[in-house]
Order: sequence, then C-alpha cells, then structure tokens
Amino acid sequence: MTHVLVVEDDPGIATQLVRGLDRAGYTAESVAYGAEALQRPVPDVVLLDLGLPDIDGVDVCRRLRQQSQAAIIVVTARGEEADRVLALDEGADDYLVKPFGLAELLARIRAVLRRGQRAGTGEVLRHGPLTVDLRTRKVTVSGNDVALTPKEFAILECLATDPGRLVSRQEIIERAWDEHWYGPTKVLDVHLAALRRKLGDHTLIETVYGHGFRLADQ
Repeated sequence: MTHVLVVEDDPGIATQLVRGLDRAGYTAESVAYGAEALQRPVPDVVLLDLGLPDIDGVDVCRRLRQQSQAAIIVVTARGEEADRVLALDEGADDYLVKPFGLAELLARIRAVLRRGQRAGTGEVLRHGPLTVDLRTRKVTVSGNDVALTPKEFAILECLATDPGRLVSRQEIIERAWDEHWYGPTKVLDVHLAALRRKLGDHTLIETVYGHGFRLADQ
C-alpha cells in the first residue's frame, strides 16, 4: 500500500489530510517538523508544507531529494512564481497552492506516482511512426532518431502518454515543470513549432484551437 507522509505544522490541516488519504486507500501519517520528516523511513509520497517551524520547507525538499526518490508534492500557501520555481529547482515533483480540494490533491498524487512508475519500468510509448523511450529519452520517427531538447521531450511525453487525448496548454505546462518552464503559455507555441519541425510531420501533433493539443490518429 502506498505510504504518504504529510509534513505540516498546522494540526487541523494535517489531521484532515491524513483522514482524507486514509479514506482514499493510502497509508498516511503526519509530522510537524522538517527534521522529523528527514528522519522517517522513506515514504512513497511526501506532502510538504514550506512554512515549517524548524527548517524551511525548500531546504527539507532539497535534502529529501538528495536521500530518496520519494515523490514530493509541495502543498503551501506560498503562491508566488519565485517560490514555485525554487521548490521545483530543489526537486519537488509538483506544487499545489492552498486552499485546494482533496479530489485535486488525490489526482496530483496519482499523477506523480504514474510518472514514477513509467520511469521505473523504462516504458516505451508508441504511436504510429513515433516511438518515445522514457528510460533512455530516445525518440524515433519511422526508425530515424530525433534529437530533442528537454522541454521538447517533456511536451512530447505528455502527449504520447495518452495518444488521442486532448491536453490543455495549462496541463502541458504543469506536467513539463521538471524542466523549470514558467512564463506565458504562448511560449508553448514556440516549443511546439520546433518539436513539429524536428519530428518531420506537422500533422502528428494536432492543434484543437481554444482547447489544446493531441497526437493525431495514425
């Protein structure tokens, strides 16, 4: 069973989170201090508040990442872009600003666990002539290697994980966070144009105007 460690100094919030996670089928426990979190056995997921009483949450995030591969989701009232970038730079897998609903939190947990499982199994995604190897980060089209930047690979992985599903601009940006990509969503168009050019088939990635993007049927 998936073990979730809640690192939160507000006892009311911590209790609600643990109760909700237990009801959702996870094994959950909470600690109020960063030092406690660093001393606990490595969980599968850490829900980490940044405003801890003993150690700044960003430092806790950095040290957790150095010692484990646990999925780290920052849950905090700090909503500034600089805070997001700093936490993600230090190894957080996702960033959720309070207040938030339990359903959204559970969806974020499922998402980070799926990403970890795919990376761990070395899954190869295939769609028509396109092949995406998540372990080696190798991309081929009709057997020909395609060299992509990290941002381009993150966008393609997002689309190739569920071919045919419409993916919004915001979702692509949020799921490509591990490349520390922040700014206007129009920046996505620049990277998509380069990605299409490199793939050599401009019809492979379909634009659904006003909604997002998807891999076209092959």
